[in-house]
Amino acid sequence: MTSSLLLSLTTFAFFFCTLFYLSGTIFRYQPLLKAGTIAGWTALIVQTAGIGLRWAESYRMGYGHVPLADMYESLVFASWAIMIIYLVFEWRIRQRALGVFPALFSFLAMAYASFSKGVDSTIQPLVPALKSNWLIAHVVTCFLGYSAFAVSFGLSALYLARKTYTVETDNQSGLLGLLPTASQLEWFNYQLVLFGFLWLSVGIITGAVWANSAWGTYWSWDPKETWSLITWLIYAAVLHARNLKGWKGEKTAWLSMLGFGCVLFTYFGVNFLLSGLHSYAKQ
Repeated sequence: MTSSLLLSLTTFAFFFCTLFYLSGTIFRYQPLLKAGTIAGWTALIVQTAGIGLRWAESYRMGYGHVPLADMYESLVFASWAIMIIYLVFEWRIRQRALGVFPALFSFLAMAYASFSKGVDSTIQPLVPALKSNWLIAHVVTCFLGYSAFAVSFGLSALYLARKTYTVETDNQSGLLGLLPTASQLEWFNYQLVLFGFLWLSVGIITGAVWANSAWGTYWSWDPKETWSLITWLIYAAVLHARNLKGWKGEKTAWLSMLGFGCVLFTYFGVNFLLSGLHSYAKQ
């Protein structure tokens, strides 16, 4: 049994998780939604084992580092973080019909990591800049923030669909009938944005401390640093507008979706279109 096999199985598990959530929502059939939850937890267990095994394999190869160092490993962790955040959130609010987008994002991240020719899945030694104890703290906190924003994007999209195509009632029929009310979705979205914002803030701080130890400066306006700050400012605007200006509903939903667009550019756009101190992320 290898980590590659377990992580490949995870890709298919997330696919079936997405399929179950989508089918359960479309057909308004609770057993399918429950199957989606079971598939999600199963995928997480297999993926956690795969990540742990890959970590052990790196030690056997003489590299000995946590699997968070390149694009493949960060995509694997991102998919894991999205699903764990969502499933804990689902358990807390007792709503399974919100799982389509988180499951889809986890599947797409794993599918891209597993099947894209531009992503190398082999275990590589760390570049000098990554040989630091700050690696785990910085990457984990940033990706917990990014993953919460991914779940928030899904909630924002569902909120806009709820407001556009249905009337908010307790006995709603149709495709969106299993969703919470629009006001509940708005509140859930706020909670996820706040959660992600706090983790991203910690991620930026740990990144600055790490940059000072690695490059001798806390901030260098590297493209990834700049776009991380832009993302942070957008989500800060979401929280500010909601708490101090009274913005709710569609305005904050669109703004949070814009923020997730910046998350995607920070990760993919900077890696492939711009160059800087974080260019090792192209591995």
